[in-house]
Amino acid sequence: MAGGKQSPRQKMVNLMYLVFISMLALNMSKEVLNAFGLLNVNIEESNVASTSKNTDAMDGLIELAAAQPEQYGKAKEQGMKVDQVSKEYYDYIEDLKTEMKGTVEDPFEYAVMDKGDFLDVKFLEGGVITKDGQEFLNRMTEYRDAVKNAVPNNSKLAAELDKKFTPADVKIDEQVTMSYLDYNYKGYPLIASIAKLTLLQSEIKNIETQVLSGLISNEQAKALSVTKLTTLMEQPKSAYYNGEKFDGSIVLGKKDAAFKPKRVELKLDGRTLKENIDFEILEGKVQLKVGAGNPGDHKITGKLIFDENGKEEFIPVEQSFATIPKPNSATIAADKMNVVYRGVSNPMTISFAGISGNRVNASAPGLTKKSGNSYVMSPGRGKKVKINVTGTLPDGAKVSDSKEFRIKNLPRPTGMISKSYENVSKTRSNLGISTVSAEFLDFDFDLKPRVTGFLFKVPGQPSVPVSGTKLSSAAKNTLKKARKGDIVQITKIKAALPGVNVKSVSDIAIEITD
Repeated sequence: MAGGKQSPRQKMVNLMYLVFISMLALNMSKEVLNAFGLLNVNIEESNVASTSKNTDAMDGLIELAAAQPEQYGKAKEQGMKVDQVSKEYYDYIEDLKTEMKGTVEDPFEYAVMDKGDFLDVKFLEGGVITKDGQEFLNRMTEYRDAVKNAVPNNSKLAAELDKKFTPADVKIDEQVTMSYLDYNYKGYPLIASIAKLTLLQSEIKNIETQVLSGLISNEQAKALSVTKLTTLMEQPKSAYYNGEKFDGSIVLGKKDAAFKPKRVELKLDGRTLKENIDFEILEGKVQLKVGAGNPGDHKITGKLIFDENGKEEFIPVEQSFATIPKPNSATIAADKMNVVYRGVSNPMTISFAGISGNRVNASAPGLTKKSGNSYVMSPGRGKKVKINVTGTLPDGAKVSDSKEFRIKNLPRPTGMISKSYENVSKTRSNLGISTVSAEFLDFDFDLKPRVTGFLFKVPGQPSVPVSGTKLSSAAKNTLKKARKGDIVQITKIKAALPGVNVKSVSDIAIEITD
């Protein structure tokens, strides 16, 4: 094509060939960009799942700390610190991604996200690290050091933090060394850089998962010492009739055939109990043989004494049981309401007074037994559900009862801005730092939906998609275009709640006052 004099027609053919080759290259580029986009979506979905898993782990650690503060109190504080710094760092990266997505009209049109100049300018203007670039590096090392400080003396965790959150220079060969920002972010397509940041968020989630699971397992391992054991009451049934013998047992938390106290000191309602008359020391438990007494509550106090390495250690005993009259009707009650709600697990207590849970049978569509007298109702279609209950007395006689409950749908969550939802007025600066949330107002269940994103709308301006609970940089820039007295809106609020299908959240309208 380059030699000799060519006719106009041949020149046109050559030009068309070049255009064709360019189009092939362009199509291949679009495929690569789309691949980065799909990869980013997959990692973001994984991050959402990890967030839910970590939230459940943190909630479990808080519950353990509430029940056993001496054992789990410090672990809870460490977990909360890691959870806090992880969220702050994660949100910083999320804001950066939102700012990057805001440079294109459609953040889901990956084929147009091929430019790499955004981070080149933001992080490395003229080859020199900018203020924003230095902040990016500082945030990474600050997160690494904060987690190390929160969970000290953990060499494995420290090594992983150093490996994944140290922005060190990269040696290309013997002569060439590139800075961290140069190597990882300079010249890459926009969607590729976004995917890299999403992967960094995934590493944050993985660190948080590792810390929370480690804190719980470490504390559970420490609980094997005798000095940390507690006592439990084990009894064949939940209540006793007048005149019956109470045949419950005080069992140790560590059940082992070779594990039993050296001696026992017990009192029932202040009366000293005698060994081989009122109780017997067996393998792993103390078998009581006392009368159930009159109707009412009865307390067993004292201590179990052990010989550990030549020194006496004891476990305090403070248990109780109830003696009640013989029943003639069933007790069926929803723990938190007089109706059951569709879409959630409704906790219920179903029992016959004086009959142990293993001798009571309850049945209804959607009803599941957890343990003892505890049930969960997950109603399906319809407006009502009927629960039938049958109990078996010690003499084999049957008693039965039933009750009908109304079925209602979950209400629509209310959108909130800094805990307000009606007649909201704010200055621009105040709105810029306000938190968007969703709540089930005046609802029997303590459900706490977690807002994951929303649209921010200023009159006369395009809607801005926001991830998280606060206005992103792009949204704040749009907010600057609002006038005093304008009504800006937060719409299409997305909220998540594990195991619950959350309805659409109501919109929020805010009047700008400055």
